[in-house]
Amino acid sequence: MRRVSVMRGLTLALREVSLTIGAGEHVAILGPNGCGKSTLIKTITRECYPLARKEASISILGRSRWNVVELRSMMGIVSNELMTMCTREINGFDIVLSGFFSSIGIWPNHEVTEEMRQKAHEVIALLEANHLAEKPVEEMSSGEARRMMIGRALVHGPRALLLDEPSTSLDLFAQHELREMVRKLANSGIGILLVTHQLSDIIPEIDRVIMMRGGGIVADGPKNEMLTGERLQELFGVPCELTQRGGYFHLW
Repeated sequence: MRRVSVMRGLTLALREVSLTIGAGEHVAILGPNGCGKSTLIKTITRECYPLARKEASISILGRSRWNVVELRSMMGIVSNELMTMCTREINGFDIVLSGFFSSIGIWPNHEVTEEMRQKAHEVIALLEANHLAEKPVEEMSSGEARRMMIGRALVHGPRALLLDEPSTSLDLFAQHELREMVRKLANSGIGILLVTHQLSDIIPEIDRVIMMRGGGIVADGPKNEMLTGERLQELFGVPCELTQRGGYFHLW
């Protein structure tokens, strides 16, 4: 991105953001609620479009123009907004399979091939979630449903996984399971782009942190240089204490 600005209604949500993220890189975007993190992700996935300005440009995987369906097949997206769309009586397998169609669940107009079904089974096995394949989503815990949404994002073999506030509504055990799963995926070679305001979501494999506030990037660099008590106090605007254990950072 080069000098990208994005409006959300009458609000300037991104302010001349310039940013480069390498293919396969593991990056966290950290900042308080309303700072523009989710808008940044939506701009990457072409759900939001920047203001048309001569000095602004976006290039993704070397291209500035994309068929949106093709682009989204290369970037697996997991967001809380998608979770709220799971309102029909569908099971875990259908959720994962629907990743091929950018839908939530399988609809009568979808042509499902045997290759798609096989891939969905492989992804569910990778996530160690075979026990959830036939379970209705409405009977799943938040953690179980989040695992299926990650499967949905992975089913088409994306080059990067975009996680928008992934631990929201999860209890401690589900948060732990989620982080272990994301670590496994990071070590498999897929790029991780994590958006969060929770420091403990930043897995050890993430080595770069981008800090956002007020619609702009205020700091960007190696994790150990970014995650200091002084920087975090300035970012969130409250006194805080920082500790580190087992490769994770925790903030009080």
